[in-house]
Amino acid sequence: MNNKHKSDTLLLGALLSLSGGFQDAYTYVLRGNVFANAQTGNVVFMSQHMMTGDFSGALLYFLPLVAFASGILVAEQIAHIFKKINKVYWRHIILILEIIVLFVVGFLPEEFNALANILVSFSCAMQVQAFRSLKGHSYASTMCIGNLRSGTESLSKYLRTRNKSEIVDSLYYFGIILIFAIGAGLGSILSGYWGFKTILISCVILLLANLSMIERKSSEPMAHGRN
Repeated sequence: MNNKHKSDTLLLGALLSLSGGFQDAYTYVLRGNVFANAQTGNVVFMSQHMMTGDFSGALLYFLPLVAFASGILVAEQIAHIFKKINKVYWRHIILILEIIVLFVVGFLPEEFNALANILVSFSCAMQVQAFRSLKGHSYASTMCIGNLRSGTESLSKYLRTRNKSEIVDSLYYFGIILIFAIGAGLGSILSGYWGFKTILISCVILLLANLSMIERKSSEPMAHGRN
């Protein structure tokens, strides 16, 4: 019995990475130069503000870190609960929650930038926790450093062994990075035109991602609901 669900496909990985890059650009450009996904950057900025005695500025970067951790916690709990229910696929729930959260963000005014960053970071964390596999390999849909490491490692192995599967894996990883970059570029440009509601585009992308899983799931054994 094949236990592979469509949460592992290149199409879904591409859609999630496109949305991930879009969200990162959105919060950085429009919501006070805070990263939704790149929490390492937030740690750097938080430390910088703390060292200069600007604790209120440091808080703006600390809260998204807490929200990110909370998102991982919530996603893990949802997975634990709904893996036991055959008729409910828990990753659909994650994406639906993410869409709802981002929809709310789109209508938050500038004075609620801190809350917007918290919500987007929470949303991104749920996504990165729920979707960690691409074609059978670990990857991240909301950041690049792990994908860059894995892609370069596969390229190095190919140069040694000439194993075609290694170069294919490398291209998957570099392709996901490219798609993330495209999402970031689009998010940055469109934010200048549509303002805070630009994040609603991510909602549409995530809706397509959710539909891409439903299409395959209908033809798969019910056991896939346990993945």
